[in-house]
Amino acid sequence: MVEEKMGGCWSQTKDQFDNLEKHTQWGIDFVEKYTKFVKERSEIELNYARQIRNLSKKYQPKKKEEDDNKYTWCRAFHSTLNELNDYAGQHELIAENMTSQIIAELMRYAQEIKTERKAHFHDGRKAQQQVEASWKQLESCKRKFERDCKEADRAQQYFEKLDADINVTKADVEKARQQAQMRHQMASDSKNEYSSCLQKFNQEQNEHYYTIIPNIFQKIQAMEEKRIERMGESLKTFAEVDRQILPIIGKCLDGITQVAESIEPKNDSSQVIESYKSGFEPPGDVEFEDYGQAMKRTVSETSLTNSRSDNKADRSSKGKSKTLWPFIKKNKGSNPEDFSHLPPEQRRKKLQAKIDDINKDIQKEMDQRDALTKMKEVYVKNPQMGDPNSVDPRLAEIAHNIEKLQAEAQKFEGWLAEVEGRMPVKSDPLKRTSVLYETQNSTPPTNNNCAQDRESPDGSYTEEPSSEVQSKVQPETAESGDEFDDADEEMLPTIGTCKALYPFEGANEGTISVVEGELLYVIEEDKGDGWTRIRRNEEEEGYVPTSYVEVFLDSNAKDVFSWRRVFLSEDS
Repeated sequence: MVEEKMGGCWSQTKDQFDNLEKHTQWGIDFVEKYTKFVKERSEIELNYARQIRNLSKKYQPKKKEEDDNKYTWCRAFHSTLNELNDYAGQHELIAENMTSQIIAELMRYAQEIKTERKAHFHDGRKAQQQVEASWKQLESCKRKFERDCKEADRAQQYFEKLDADINVTKADVEKARQQAQMRHQMASDSKNEYSSCLQKFNQEQNEHYYTIIPNIFQKIQAMEEKRIERMGESLKTFAEVDRQILPIIGKCLDGITQVAESIEPKNDSSQVIESYKSGFEPPGDVEFEDYGQAMKRTVSETSLTNSRSDNKADRSSKGKSKTLWPFIKKNKGSNPEDFSHLPPEQRRKKLQAKIDDINKDIQKEMDQRDALTKMKEVYVKNPQMGDPNSVDPRLAEIAHNIEKLQAEAQKFEGWLAEVEGRMPVKSDPLKRTSVLYETQNSTPPTNNNCAQDRESPDGSYTEEPSSEVQSKVQPETAESGDEFDDADEEMLPTIGTCKALYPFEGANEGTISVVEGELLYVIEEDKGDGWTRIRRNEEEEGYVPTSYVEVFLDSNAKDVFSWRRVFLSEDS
């Protein structure tokens, strides 16, 4: 019963004390080991987040790839990259929370528990030293009492021996008697001292084993249980830190799923058509050239002119024939400012975008001018705020910039008007007397080496400046852009019928006059240039503005010509 309360005898208590010291030290080492584990996990999360961000940044669209955003699948991929950035941010949050909520707390707690453990074991060692000192004192008193008792016995025996010897003088006997009495007194004093030390030791030993040591062990036990509890809380926090970000990560993944579901293949396919249609028309068939006779070539099916160049043989002998549009090679040099290297439709888009950018720059400059003008007015009214003349140089610079930008915008608008004049768009029938007709009846423009001046009415294309077409109307200039013979052209099959909604004179070459309400045959559908090819009889056919007629295509013809709206780009 006593041993259960005491925890064993002294030697056993001492062994337990040392074992507890080792065990608590191992517990602190385990806390530090777990702290290091969480720290390494935090570093892994940071590195993972950094790699995810670098990956997202690596595949972000470059400035030259910004046009890809018109496709839904490209936008979906770019949205996925943005979601990955948010995803990486959540892993950075994991590392941050682990550092603040686990690593910092455990490091602080480890220092506290080390200090507390050191104090407890210091008290235990001090108590042990006190008991050991009391025990040594008891042993010393015991040995002294034993020694004094032996000395008293020897002195008593010596006295008795002398007292029995008749030859010994009385003085010697008295001296031996006094010596024996002194030794007995010393033994008695040692006995009392030994008794006192024994009583003191027993009291201290009882207090040590029943009070001091149990209290110290209880404190160490409480410290150990608190350490274990903190370990459990840290493990729970370790899981909660991950669980807290799961909803946000789920939203990131849901966002990726949503953008994936928003991909529209048909819309992207339409964008391809819109982006790469060139405005060129397919060339006609190439005839077999019999070198035993004069070379003859038929004109393209889509030719607007039936004239034939009188000096065709001379130009052919010089090797300056035109290149058909599917085989046009891309210019490897620097692109011209007017985008004349592009097909008509793409050129129109580029010019419009350039004009929009210039207009934005003009608006910025005008906003700065207005702000500086107001500042100057304030300076005029309040000279102490600043010198009004100091603003003049900047206003002059802005005015020069605006003038320069307006001139540049006017230049691009001229090119755009030229493109739109050659590519009539569908609009109000009352406005169908478009710029094209005005320019055709006017003086031919000067050759400016643009792509439209190199596009012949039959859809062919040339990179030779000497064979550029300057006008569609004047027969003498149209001859220089025509190398196909209309006389040998095979008759095209009809693909439907049409009804004339408005009268059209057809004064230009390649066109045909119609009267309102007239029914005609359609032999070639509008390719996006605003013109439809029709036939009245076997001898009369030509082009009319698409908006002037109501077309009724045969069902089979619709399927055949549905993809002919896709015009190849120059890279094709």
